[in-house]
Amino acid sequence: MKTHANHAQTFRNVPATSTPLSESKVGALLDQEWARFKEGTSGSEKENKLAAQTFPMGVPSSFQYWDPYPISIKSAKGAWMVDMDDRPVLDLSMGFGAMLAGHLNPEVVQEIKESLEVGTLFVTPSPISRDAAERICRRFSLDQVRFTNSGTESTMYAIRTARAFTGKTGLVKVEGGYHGSYDPLTVSCKPTLAQAGDAQNPNAVIDPSTVVGDVFVVPYNDAEALERIFAKHKDKISCFVVEPVLENIAIVLPDAGYLERVRELCDQYEIVLIFDEVKTGLTAGAQGAAQRLGVQPDLITLAKSIGGGVPVAAFGGKKKYMDAVTDGRMSHFGTFNGNPLAMAGVRAIDKICTAETLGVAEGFNMQALNRISEIISEFELPAHTVGFGVKGCITWSTEPVRNYRDYKSTDFKIAELSWLWSINRGIMTPPGLDEQWLISLAHGQKEIDLLVEDFRSLAVAIRS
Repeated sequence: MKTHANHAQTFRNVPATSTPLSESKVGALLDQEWARFKEGTSGSEKENKLAAQTFPMGVPSSFQYWDPYPISIKSAKGAWMVDMDDRPVLDLSMGFGAMLAGHLNPEVVQEIKESLEVGTLFVTPSPISRDAAERICRRFSLDQVRFTNSGTESTMYAIRTARAFTGKTGLVKVEGGYHGSYDPLTVSCKPTLAQAGDAQNPNAVIDPSTVVGDVFVVPYNDAEALERIFAKHKDKISCFVVEPVLENIAIVLPDAGYLERVRELCDQYEIVLIFDEVKTGLTAGAQGAAQRLGVQPDLITLAKSIGGGVPVAAFGGKKKYMDAVTDGRMSHFGTFNGNPLAMAGVRAIDKICTAETLGVAEGFNMQALNRISEIISEFELPAHTVGFGVKGCITWSTEPVRNYRDYKSTDFKIAELSWLWSINRGIMTPPGLDEQWLISLAHGQKEIDLLVEDFRSLAVAIRS
């Protein structure tokens, strides 16, 4: 089998050997843990039943639901939350990066309080929004930026900008990649393999509720497949939208040289390269994934980590592309764009998320990854660890996961047990069996020890 080295700025540790798991043991532990879940979370069950009267599924956003009901949270501070049963819950999801500074970070709270003395919404230009734009451009090496209110808005407007610049409407995305709910980007997010077809030339699997236009789908880490699509459809394609590191299917790292080749191909075929950094952003490092990985796209989309928990997002990049906004080829609107409350979040994060503070958080993340890697080896588990910046995950596979098809071959049953085991012991990671954690500025040695020892307890149970 051909081996593929991951990018040098990323982390992956795959043990040389492993021993298969007992399926019956995993099944018995799952039954045990689901019973434990239902016994210990009656408050969340009651809350979900109440919420279902007004929310479909009893949740504000569909990804928040899991069967039979999700944990409901009533307060949070630092790295910890309190659920409806008054249990302390260690937050290792941290809003997918939105809470990078921690819940109720004092400096974020102070900036927002001060903003409340000035105004919450002007709907006019302001030095407050100009200051925030300067901070974003300086940090992410952008010529120009526009603020929006969500990652979905940012990716939508980045694509519209690319379409206006090129005069073409088609786009290319990665199979399994998630970029929000703009219609073209919902194509092939997590398709069934029966629908997806050939792994080297995947079908574009379309949600019937959307209108998508020309959307072409390629495997991640396959520059040859990308070039085939570019060569065949270059007259239709405006842009290639990609997360530099995939973070919708756990963490999938770019091969060494992959992103550099993507950049070359986009230049060769005059196709706009858009990096979706909604999930990476500052979780990748103090200047984002593009600069850390050494590949500069034409446009970048940002959200989550740039705002300290306040709804804010942005898109921006090279001036020649943003000129499409300036000259009216692409009109960008939004009543709440650049509002003072959101700008307070941007200002606070820019002040506190330094290379030093993020370096400390990344050091804790690397400690967790290395210690968990040792446990995987000690118990010969069919798993490996992956990390980038302040994020990490345990992937239940004996082979590196390089694309969506590899992800679909991982062991979802043990992934469910691993996630549920942590939930029942007061540790929250995102639902979806993707087993990804985030170490924020609020996490410390105590929290790392809890994460590691929780995994050790699972390993002991699995092998007992």
